[in-house]
Amino acid sequence: MPEPRYKQVVDRLAAEIRGGRLPPGTRLPTHRALAAREGVALVTATRIYAELCAMGLASGETGRGTYVRDTSLPHGHGIDQPAVPAGVVDLNFNYPAVPGQADMLRAALRTLAASGDLEPLLRYQPHGGRAHERAIVARHVARRGLAIPAEQVLLVDGAQHGLAVTAMALLQPGDVVACDALTYPGFKVLAGAQRLELVALPAAGEGPDPDALTALCKRRRVRALYTMPTLHNPLGWVMGTRCRKALVAVARRHGLVVVEDAAYAFLAADAPPPLASLAPECTVYVSGFSKSVATGLRVGFLAAPAEWVPGIERAIRATTWNTPALMTAIACGWIADGTVARLEAAKRRDATARQAVAADVLARFERIAHPASYFTWLPLPDEARADAVAAVLLRQGISVSTAEPFSAARRAPHALRLALGSVALDALRPALEEVARVAEAHAF
Repeated sequence: MPEPRYKQVVDRLAAEIRGGRLPPGTRLPTHRALAAREGVALVTATRIYAELCAMGLASGETGRGTYVRDTSLPHGHGIDQPAVPAGVVDLNFNYPAVPGQADMLRAALRTLAASGDLEPLLRYQPHGGRAHERAIVARHVARRGLAIPAEQVLLVDGAQHGLAVTAMALLQPGDVVACDALTYPGFKVLAGAQRLELVALPAAGEGPDPDALTALCKRRRVRALYTMPTLHNPLGWVMGTRCRKALVAVARRHGLVVVEDAAYAFLAADAPPPLASLAPECTVYVSGFSKSVATGLRVGFLAAPAEWVPGIERAIRATTWNTPALMTAIACGWIADGTVARLEAAKRRDATARQAVAADVLARFERIAHPASYFTWLPLPDEARADAVAAVLLRQGISVSTAEPFSAARRAPHALRLALGSVALDALRPALEEVARVAEAHAF
């Protein structure tokens, strides 16, 4: 049986793109021009471009046309975290650290070794964590403005695991989850694995538009809202109290599960109260110590309504059974002795210093960032293409992320998300200067 005509065109264009005969950034013919050139219907031309986009070889942009994508970026760049080759400046992922953390770990291990009975740390733990450790974390959460009984605090293997067990316990495949148009890539990956449908909400000020959420709930059967009200990743927003109350009102009216991601909340001093404090009956508050202490610690926590705790505990059992007892003991010891509070304060100062560098170097761009966050959102000038800029920078030894991993909408904007917390401070300025130079060079 002969191959369909549209498939022949797709294969030919794909071969030309992969072979370099259609270089990255090439503007392809309009749908109508392609249809005329190839002797196919307009709807078939649209299908051809849709397949090229699905293959990652092209991208269609409203009002601009269809362009050849730069395929030299590694697959999953900006989502997966590969080992960074020697000599590459990593502005893609954040694993912030401050001097002395390794010595803190040595001291903590010595203290733990001398603390008496270590036998319990070698056994299975309760799925949600030991009672005294849940109480310690509850006191830690209370300092963020969320007073909750220890029985409603669950310990997990990092915030990502907290998001995963929340989705497993409370959501079903096919459920509609509203989220920001630009959102955390890890939740996008989770939604794909759990077969959840993410629907992007437009922004209103520094947060999702409550009116848009209301309209969506009237059109669709929305099950949940995923949001980052305190220090949004990647935009650095801190949602105001008025917007928080409006979102909570919509969630209550339509019976939504609210998933509040607070992984970076420690960086925002004097933030309004968490959504979980405004609507404790329908909100799961998820955070951890990867950013505030160390990414390798892999200890996180969530706070949930009492009736949801058993289901989440079952999800923890089904995935990891319990958090590693040794890591949890270290984390809780550091909370109790004030180490976590000191590290959070040190990292707020560190992030502020790094943002000051970014603000200086990127002053001629319309950057978006919180003054104490570890990332900067850099919308690119007109005609600059994010994939091309990222590919050039990677070849020059600088790894950055485009907007695509963060986009829950159909079309990702041409922008870069720059992680500031993973390189030495003295290496940050020259790296950002090169980002600025390449971005401007591709704007024309």
